[in-house]
Amino acid sequence: MAGAPRGQLLSFRAFQATCPAGYGYGYGGRLRHLREHEFPRLRGITYLDHAGSALFPESLLKAFTDDLKNNVYGNPHSQNISSKLTYDTIEHVRYRILQHFHTTAEDYTIIFTSGCTAALKLVAEAFPWIPEGTKQPSSRFCYLTDSHTSVVGMRGITASMNVLSVPIKPKEILLLEKNRLPAEEQNCTTPHLFSYPAQSNFSGTKYPLSWIQDIKSGTVCPVKIPGKWFVLLDAASYVSSSPLDLGVHQADFIPISFYKIFGFPTGLGALLVSNRIAPLLRKTYFGGGTAAAYLAGEDFYFPRKSIAERFEDGTVSFLDIIALKHGFDVLEKLTGGMENIKQHTFALAHYTYTVLSTLKYANGAPVVRIYSDTDFSNPDVQGPIINFNVLDENGEVIGFSQVDKMASLYNIHVRTGCFCNTGACQMHLGISNEDIQRNLQAGHVCGDDVDLVDGRPTGSVRISFGYMSSFEDAQAFLKFIIATRLSKSDTEIPFQASVTKLTTESVPDDHPSSNNADKLSPILHISDRELRNNLSATKSTVNWQPAEAEAESIRAAVSETAVPTCRRGGKPITVTNIYLYPIKSCSAFEVTEWPVGNQGLLYDRNWMVVNQNGVCMTQKQEPRLCLVNPSIDLKKKTMVIQAEGMDPISVSLEENTGREAVIYESKVCSHRVKTYDCGERIADWFSLFLGRPCRLIRQSSDTKNRSHQKNTKGLASATNISLSLVNEAQYLLINVASLLHLKEHVSSRLEEPLEIEELIRRFRANIVISAPESFEEEEWAEISIGALRFQVVGPCSRCQIICIDQQSGERNKEFLQSLSASRGRKTNFGIYLMNQPLWSSFPDVLSVGSQVLPVLKENTEIQPPTSSEEKCSG
Repeated sequence: MAGAPRGQLLSFRAFQATCPAGYGYGYGGRLRHLREHEFPRLRGITYLDHAGSALFPESLLKAFTDDLKNNVYGNPHSQNISSKLTYDTIEHVRYRILQHFHTTAEDYTIIFTSGCTAALKLVAEAFPWIPEGTKQPSSRFCYLTDSHTSVVGMRGITASMNVLSVPIKPKEILLLEKNRLPAEEQNCTTPHLFSYPAQSNFSGTKYPLSWIQDIKSGTVCPVKIPGKWFVLLDAASYVSSSPLDLGVHQADFIPISFYKIFGFPTGLGALLVSNRIAPLLRKTYFGGGTAAAYLAGEDFYFPRKSIAERFEDGTVSFLDIIALKHGFDVLEKLTGGMENIKQHTFALAHYTYTVLSTLKYANGAPVVRIYSDTDFSNPDVQGPIINFNVLDENGEVIGFSQVDKMASLYNIHVRTGCFCNTGACQMHLGISNEDIQRNLQAGHVCGDDVDLVDGRPTGSVRISFGYMSSFEDAQAFLKFIIATRLSKSDTEIPFQASVTKLTTESVPDDHPSSNNADKLSPILHISDRELRNNLSATKSTVNWQPAEAEAESIRAAVSETAVPTCRRGGKPITVTNIYLYPIKSCSAFEVTEWPVGNQGLLYDRNWMVVNQNGVCMTQKQEPRLCLVNPSIDLKKKTMVIQAEGMDPISVSLEENTGREAVIYESKVCSHRVKTYDCGERIADWFSLFLGRPCRLIRQSSDTKNRSHQKNTKGLASATNISLSLVNEAQYLLINVASLLHLKEHVSSRLEEPLEIEELIRRFRANIVISAPESFEEEEWAEISIGALRFQVVGPCSRCQIICIDQQSGERNKEFLQSLSASRGRKTNFGIYLMNQPLWSSFPDVLSVGSQVLPVLKENTEIQPPTSSEEKCSG
């Protein structure tokens, strides 16, 4: 395999050859039918985050909804007929869960929770800990460092109970066999708890289930201390793709989340508790349904006899529990059981791992670095998870957020970061405790897209396979890695010639190409001149330039500490284009001058389109938004919206402040905003054009909850600058010189000419300037344009929207790939600005032709030219 051409490696024949003997793929040929009938929504999508969540099959949803339509389920705490039906059905589901894990009600009790995390919290609160400072030996909570955050978080509860926590590294536990206690100390009854994952959610490593009995019997002792050890087996990741036999491996606590198995319902989990320890669990709070009797006026409470009822506070999520019955039935029908799922998913992971391991650059350097404790040769020790980082030809890590952006271009869904498993992340990536703390001080927190700090990775990329995953999913992922890393261009990324023409044989495609969907009908072209003519208030271009005295006062206001540096032979920097985007993610409206408000350009991104759930829609989900052309007439105080095949529709610029205006809370990039709906007429217009239910909403004038909190050094009062419905800042600026630099890279990859105007529109900036040097704008700390003063708040990290042709709506992945290649693996392009108006006699108007006066980050100002012969140089 290692010496085969890469085209052959991606063939189905190669995939079959890599499958270990005895491990099957495809459920005896039923996979194609399963994908076509149960998951038609996956056509054109490569979903590789099954460790994050499984996807529900359509027949599960139908069986569940049919059940609800045909039966009346009441509150199980009542005694009527419908309530009795609910109670009996829930009990049947408990038995079905126990059957799935090969055990019975004699050995285990099912306690329903809101998820695996809630189950872990319950154990931490109810375990019979003995604290420090008593006459008895105190308890210990030990956990494997390769554990989910929710396991490590249990130590917060144990610490409040004065119980010590002891983390143990995976390699250390193999050395614990010699820690067996003397016989006289084994009679101590102090309870200790050891927790470890059956499968690492980071790497897919399966830890030995034999540890359960070894630790409970005292053969292995996590800490050399007298007492009795109990075992918590975190099975959330494991049971999504592997069978668990609790008749053989009798852990004391097994927390699970059902969405990891079925994809639906979410927000429902369970704690399986061994009946041997269940009577020892302690509980302080008691909720509805947990009491056999209690007094409101006195401290008297007697719990119910049933362990499940005692710990299930309040009414359980009974309809979701009923859905589980259908989940188990459908999963069994589609796959034949968990053993088949285990074989199927491992075959895919083994193949993908094998091919990934062979990918090399022309210089022999590996394309990826895989983080694994196994060689993917045995499904008993390795689950269907592959964790890795992509490397460049020099062995340097390419940040996971860049890989994620590129994957999204190919409609590949992966997971990035540390996956709520800091311990495994540290272990595999070599991140020290000091590094974690230093990264936090640098601004990196769990879940953000800060992927590199000082050139070192803060996380990685994870792909994972599920029961409905197919060979085509693995093939699409491998093609993506090859296409983006082993490029056609020798000058950008070295590659081997055999990669450029892949002769990939495949099984008949389950997923019809989505290319046709990306080719949208051409829009009704409206020229910039026509748009400007509609704007009576801005017909004339006012290229106002401040007098020299005024310019001096502006420069002094921009930076009192600026040290002028003369630019020899340089050119002045001017504004060439101004764009506003009245409706977020819709087409640009170009103007020659425009008033500036307290949120940026007046009416810029004041409106946005939302789906039927009130969630903001962008071109990422709906590229046709770029075909919607809004234009604003300040004199008539209206916004006219046009699109091909649609009658124009107008919206008043005057805010609806009447009683009929209902104010809603919405979110834009995690920021809370207040909005109101623009009515049925405009909602019908957008729904008809986009072919899906949606509405137009507008930001309310009450913007106190929408402010910018980034560091704005030098603008004392700018820390709470108001924002419209933008993502990051009031303005986005790009430089024509930088675009020309990028244009060369893109044109060479496309092998066709590219107009600069098209690039300008793709990058959706508010302000376009012409500076002498490409990317010199990234060295600026502040700028002034006319009487306006701006703070640079950082670079704009680009997403897949730049791959969408703003005139046609067609996608082309080359744009983001070219940007990444030309910028040394980064996708930054343009800078964000925040505005703080100066005290000036001139109005706050931004105009094309205005001069741009920047201040370098080193507090060195670039001065404007003093004469035609002598010009300032930066």
